[in-house]
Amino acid sequence: MRYQFCDKKEINFKLTKLIEILKDMESAILAYSGGVDSTFLLKALDISGIRTLAVTSVSDKTPMNDLQIAKKITAEIGIEHRLIETEELLMEEFIRNTPERCFLCKKELYRKLTDIAISERYNFLLDGSNIDDTLDYRPGIDAAKKYNVRSPLIEAGFTKKEIREKSRDLGLSTWDKPSSPCLSSRFPYGQRITKEALRRVEKAEELLREIGFVEVRVRDHDCLARIEVKEEEIKLIIAPENRSLISEKFKSLGYKFISLDLDGYKQGSMNRMIKECKTLNQF
Repeated sequence: MRYQFCDKKEINFKLTKLIEILKDMESAILAYSGGVDSTFLLKALDISGIRTLAVTSVSDKTPMNDLQIAKKITAEIGIEHRLIETEELLMEEFIRNTPERCFLCKKELYRKLTDIAISERYNFLLDGSNIDDTLDYRPGIDAAKKYNVRSPLIEAGFTKKEIREKSRDLGLSTWDKPSSPCLSSRFPYGQRITKEALRRVEKAEELLREIGFVEVRVRDHDCLARIEVKEEEIKLIIAPENRSLISEKFKSLGYKFISLDLDGYKQGSMNRMIKECKTLNQF
């Protein structure tokens, strides 16, 4: 992946500020996903020297590849790591997949982290949100506020681009890792989420990565799969050998129709449906 890098002096200033913020906390639990942002914050916590516990939630909506990365990186950095189970698919409100889905998910996670913090005497709960996250629809941020979860990367003023650059400087393997939100984000609001559908999406995206696509999404519209890849890779995905393989494999997973989004990959593309669905009273 290629990025236009930022002013190093400004980034180093923000890192210094971040470390100072963390040191003042003395101890913290980090909701750790294994992604770019939370890994950068994990490294900053390590540099700060405060008592830290990284906690990763495991459920049917967790990509297994992300879980393995989380285990590997926490071991490399040397931060205590714990896995906890969350059971969103037992929540009817979550399964109905309203625009508040992310709020419900994070609420479940932060509730459990709060219990750990109280029983094991950690001062703060942290997440890896950055400045860019405040510009999109992020109901999970409301859940963070409800449980007094702090976002040190926002407090220090870090953007995603700056996090990637400093991650590279610090030797973190995640510096160019594509974003990887939970699998439930692949379904349009209003479409029920099931364990079987989550596994189908995960296998479909694994297939595309095996072919060579790095930043990719399979949006699940029940019997139809809508593939999103970067615009410059659209020609590659419709090459005869790839097109026929993808069609065959996706149909074996249960999809009846396979489509390609001509606009290319767009992070958070499902949020386009929120206004329309509310107008139609689907929630």
